[in-house]
Amino acid sequence: MTPSAGRRLIAAGAAGTTAAGAARLAYSALTRRPPGGPKTWWRTNHRGEPVSLLEGPAVAAGAIAGLLAAQACGPSARWPSTAAMAAAGAGAAAFGAYDDLAGSGHRRGFRGHLGALRHGEVTTGAVKLGGIGAVGIVSAALAGGSPADVALNAGLIAGAANLLNLFDLRPGRAIKVAVACGVPGALATAAPLGAALALLAEDLGERAMLGDAGANALGAMLGAAASALPRPARIVLLTGIAGLTAASEKVSFTEVIERTPALRKLDMLGRRPRPANLAGMTSAQRHHDDPFAGAGTMVRSAGQSEPTPPDA
Repeated sequence: MTPSAGRRLIAAGAAGTTAAGAARLAYSALTRRPPGGPKTWWRTNHRGEPVSLLEGPAVAAGAIAGLLAAQACGPSARWPSTAAMAAAGAGAAAFGAYDDLAGSGHRRGFRGHLGALRHGEVTTGAVKLGGIGAVGIVSAALAGGSPADVALNAGLIAGAANLLNLFDLRPGRAIKVAVACGVPGALATAAPLGAALALLAEDLGERAMLGDAGANALGAMLGAAASALPRPARIVLLTGIAGLTAASEKVSFTEVIERTPALRKLDMLGRRPRPANLAGMTSAQRHHDDPFAGAGTMVRSAGQSEPTPPDA
């Protein structure tokens, strides 16, 4: 192993370890003293049990702490890349939290928010979508590169932030997707993955969820990390993100997962059994009787839109 590779491994280890510890610490502190009071962050899930949205801010804070720890390990972590990922995570978390706390969920998906704008209604989801787009531009500019690269990277950051949020409809699902996408580039994604994995048990146990704040932040940071890839790879990646996002307006990801045995097994891994009153029902029946059977919450995000049946 070369000295440079060794330094990169040390930086990644420091990032992941610090991020995990900081996320747990932030979650504990926020749970003890929730900003605005406990009711601000609690929602009721499909079991009639309370679930906290504080996981999202804790994951974002932990990931940023991990990035700073990696930067402190030496020049192997480039400051522009660190700044870009931190800005992406902080900005996406802020706009996501705004939609988590102020959004009503009555308008869903790009079509819903654009339709509202045509009628003169500015939804919290529209504000979030526009804000995360701006965050993507700022983050990409911090990473540097030609105008074409900045535009491409901005699309990756904003697109990944929105796409990962579309998977935050069942306990643990968004984190599992993030890990699957981030592990191949673990040296660059150790901080966000470490923070998310540190709180995976809370998510799977339906005690807390990422919400828009966490899912948007996690996706944005993975998108920012992808800016280091060669341009052809980034173009392919952005095309895939755009295709999946467009498909989400027509196809329910949950329906696809539930019809695919391997995906369904992975999706259920570590989760609590379904409530007895939902066992044995078809997906359509479950959603008819329980329209809020999402990722343990009644909250629905700006970018989340799965047509029929709805996931939350």
